[in-house]
Amino acid sequence: MNIPPLIQSFVLHFGEMGSHWGINRTVGQIYALLYVSQKPLNADEIAESLGFSRSNVSMGLKELGAWRLIRLQHIPGDRREYFSTPEDVWLIFKTLAEERRKREVEPTLTMLRGAIMETPASDAERHAQTRMKDMHQLIELVTNWFADIQDMDVETLQRLMKLGSQVQKLLQFTHSLSKLSSHSHDKGLP
Repeated sequence: MNIPPLIQSFVLHFGEMGSHWGINRTVGQIYALLYVSQKPLNADEIAESLGFSRSNVSMGLKELGAWRLIRLQHIPGDRREYFSTPEDVWLIFKTLAEERRKREVEPTLTMLRGAIMETPASDAERHAQTRMKDMHQLIELVTNWFADIQDMDVETLQRLMKLGSQVQKLLQFTHSLSKLSSHSHDKGLP
């Protein structure tokens, strides 16, 4: 690799982690390099920096483009295409989450909806269908919650995330108040 040690360490780590995230090592390393680069890079610069073939870089850029994780740019007077990542890490996070939802969650929900609509032919299928309904409800609940989060502006999202366990305490408190109010109402108290 033809990059400084600190950047090389980041790029190598991202490549290793890529396999855990469902992308290949090359794509992970290309993305990491683009993410930390001070300026947009063309495919030749990426290939030279990482020691990859030009064709591997082209395929990696194509995959990153399909995920909407990179931006294509043109520099006046230069016919080559240059690539960069969005500056806003929250935008990257939201884009990645949306793409994963489209590619992984939606097909699962579609399959589960179809299975739930079937008429079970045996006790085993009825049991399986009940379990599938539970899974469908959970995935749909999480998907809807995440869609609500996706619509939040970054500042609100950051404040929500910083609240952490305080949200749980607030929910427990409001639940306790609700039970107390219900109990008082049952006793005829105001």
